[in-house]
Amino acid sequence: MSSPTGTAPHVPAPRGGIAQSFSDSLVITKRNLIRMSRIPEMILFGLIQPVMFVVLFTYVFGGSMQIGDSTDPDVYKNFLMAGIFAQTVTFATAGAGAGIADDMHKGLIDRFRSLPMARGAVLTGRTMADLVQTALTLLVLAVVALLIGWRPGYAAPTDFGKILLGFALLLLLGYAFTWIGALIGLSVRTPEAATSGGLIWLFPVTFISNAFVDSSKLPGWLQPVAEWNPFSATVQACRKLFGDPGLSPSDAWPMQYPVWASLIYSVLIIAVFRTLSVRKYRRAEG
Repeated sequence: MSSPTGTAPHVPAPRGGIAQSFSDSLVITKRNLIRMSRIPEMILFGLIQPVMFVVLFTYVFGGSMQIGDSTDPDVYKNFLMAGIFAQTVTFATAGAGAGIADDMHKGLIDRFRSLPMARGAVLTGRTMADLVQTALTLLVLAVVALLIGWRPGYAAPTDFGKILLGFALLLLLGYAFTWIGALIGLSVRTPEAATSGGLIWLFPVTFISNAFVDSSKLPGWLQPVAEWNPFSATVQACRKLFGDPGLSPSDAWPMQYPVWASLIYSVLIIAVFRTLSVRKYRRAEG
């Protein structure tokens, strides 16, 4: 009687680096989108918060804010929307960090590590899924803004192409900030810590800026901080592209060339924090 011969399980041979990384990232993106669709309350709460910000800031502060020489609530409403859009996309950072920390806590990341897949694909897939959710939130928020009176071209002529470019810059900034969230999620031990760590630094970044007030009204020592803030560059770029009011003259380069500044800032943040996140992921693997 012959003994059965054992055979090793077949492990697919890895493909080329870029092709494998792209394919694996899409698989992880799909996995995270399916997971999000099965937790509708997560999407619902993500939509409610920015809508509340729009309504509260518009109707609570709208009549008391001075933009230029005007205290007209409609002027502030149109001034505000670019800042609310930018705040919404950057707050996705906390969700990205909490999601990755949750996967780490449950051991799911360890399972991914046992598979023949590109190491950066797990993080890229997660950030891409968050980008899709952010785009959905931004679409709903834009509809709400139009309903309450936001009008592109209110202060300066614009066109549909410029408006699309403005939203593209917002999504790029949001994607860049999710890589900061990814690094935070890999650096803490619980999802709760990732949520707190993802929000605590966002408040000074978003409020020491030109998002909610004219930066020229800030104390003198805070004005350069606000004007060189990457968040402010995107807000200023969107106001310019949307034709919104509030483009105060400034000698700071990011305020003079906000579209280029927004693009450069976002690309640099992605390059730096993606590198750090993947390195952190590989180090944890070892």
